[in-house]
Formats: sequence, C-alpha cells, structure tokens
Amino acid sequence: MKDHKAISDRKADHIALALKDSHQSAQGAGFDRLRFEPNPLPQMALEDIDYSSQFLNQPVAAPLLIGAMTGGCENGELINRHLAEAAQACQIPMALGSQRAALEQGTLQNARHWAPSALLLGNLGATQLQQQGLDLAQRAVDSVQANALVIHLNPLQELVQPNGDRDWNLVLEAIQNTVAKLEVPVIVKEVGAGIGPSTAKKLMDAGVSWIEVAGRGGTSWASIELARNQSQREQEIAAPFIDWGMDTVELLPAVHGACPTLNLIGSGGVRHGLDIARCIRLGAQMTALAQPFLAPALESTEAVIEKISILQEQLRWAMFLTGSRSLTDLRGAALAQLP
Repeated sequence: MKDHKAISDRKADHIALALKDSHQSAQGAGFDRLRFEPNPLPQMALEDIDYSSQFLNQPVAAPLLIGAMTGGCENGELINRHLAEAAQACQIPMALGSQRAALEQGTLQNARHWAPSALLLGNLGATQLQQQGLDLAQRAVDSVQANALVIHLNPLQELVQPNGDRDWNLVLEAIQNTVAKLEVPVIVKEVGAGIGPSTAKKLMDAGVSWIEVAGRGGTSWASIELARNQSQREQEIAAPFIDWGMDTVELLPAVHGACPTLNLIGSGGVRHGLDIARCIRLGAQMTALAQPFLAPALESTEAVIEKISILQEQLRWAMFLTGSRSLTDLRGAALAQLP
C-alpha cells in the first residue's frame, strides 16, 4: 500500500497541472477537422429540439456526463461537492475520480449525499482491481451507492508516474470477473490514449457493454506525470510518448464499426457542445467532459451548472443548424472530414 500522504499530494498536483494549457495534448483531438454540412433550412423552431437521452436504462437530460476528475486530496472534497450538486440539479450523470485513496484511508465519501438521485459512477484503476479483486470493487460501489463502476486503463500514465504500477498481468481477467459478479454495470475507460477496436473486442468478449474511448486530444496525463518526475533519465525515456495514442475522432468510428453493439462514451478533447454533437454523429451514445468543468468546480456549484447549461445550448445550436430534431436525426446528419 502506498503512502497516503504521497497519494494525496499527487492528486493535488494533478488538479493544479490539469488547469494548465501546457498539459493539454499538443496535437488536439481532431474535432476541428470535422465539418457538419450546414442546413440553412432547419424547418423547425429552436425549442422543438429534444436532446434528452438514456444512460444505464435511466433518463438523463442530455448525452453528457461529468467525467472522472479527482478525489483523495484537500481540494477534492470541494470540487466533488460542486460537481455532484450540479449533476443533481441538471439531471446528468457524474463519474467520480479514483476512489482508491478514500477506500485505503477509510475516508467518508459524500457524493451520494450531495446527489441523492443522480447517476453516480464509482471509479477504480485496473491494476487496483487486479491486485485486490472483487472485494475492492464492491466497496467502491457501496461507499457511494454507485449506479455503475468505471475501471480506468492508464498504462502509459503508470509508466511515467514515479513508482507507478508496472505489472499488468491478468488485468483483463480481473475485469471479466468483476463484470460477471458485480451487481452494477461496469464501464471501462482509458485516460487519454484511447481504446481502439482490438481492445474493444477483448472487452466485449469479457462482458463489458460500455466503454469510454478517452482518445488523445484532451488532458495529457503522461505530460502531467512527467512534470512531477524529477528523474532526468525517466524524462528522456518518456519524452517520445507524450503524444502517444489515437485521436477521439479516429477511435469512435473505428470502434463503432468493429463493435456496433458496444455502447460508447465519446471523450478525450471534448471541449464544447459542438464537439458533443460530433461525438454523437460518430457513434457515441454519451459524451464525457472533465477538464472544462475543473475551473468552474473550484469556484461554485452555480458555476458548474452554468457550464452545463452552456454546453447544452451549444448542442442545441448544432442540432438546429443541421436540421436535427432529435439525437437520432443528429446521428444521420451529413458530416465531412477535412484532410
């Protein structure tokens, strides 16, 4: 078990560094290469548009969830309170940051108190699941009465992170066992390098029905961990891998084409409502944003609610300008990709 203070300090560093533009992927997510065909005859009123959706067999206000961010540090409690209260007010799901530190320290997790009826997603790293198994997964779910459990895959981040987990044997088997025995759905996500068709097929075969692609283009956790790593040797080794991965706009259609029955969450560089619309068009059922909510979450619940409102209105505009009354219509909207 790693030192609790070291974990808390790392989480605090993550928050501070994730706010900096220098730790956003230099390559971008590729969304700017996608262009919807304009429909200057929308034949509807803006108020006619319905972007409500279903997630985990429950209604949600929009195909949007607050992505996993933080936990286990001083600021984490305040951030998660603002996010959870906003999720409750806006009827959108929220993924918690990694629960590992809270579970190891026995810290009370209050997300369900702040969001009594919102969809809450627990969160553990894949290697923690590999090491501690179903018992840890059940504790993560029970501690917040989670509606689902997110398992995050982050091998590059672990390589760059000082004292990160290097043993990834039997991770897929641990996921398969958790899917089979846990009473809530399991969602598997990457953290910024992406899940491609080959891995998606393996996860489907293991019983996973939801994945969050989390492609390259948003926050670079490799860059953040490298900024924390004082070893010149390890910095030199890691340097070529800072932009490792595939863009979200490449991954979504590839995974959707290879695994058409797999439910996809588009994430990785999603920064506004037009990007949300692009993800839906590329095959995602839902989208997740994390970094755009971080600054508002440090401010207040009201600031997070306002950010959600802006994202929803941007999505509404995208649907209006493509003549899409519903998300089903949006999935058929004409889209071109620039070279």
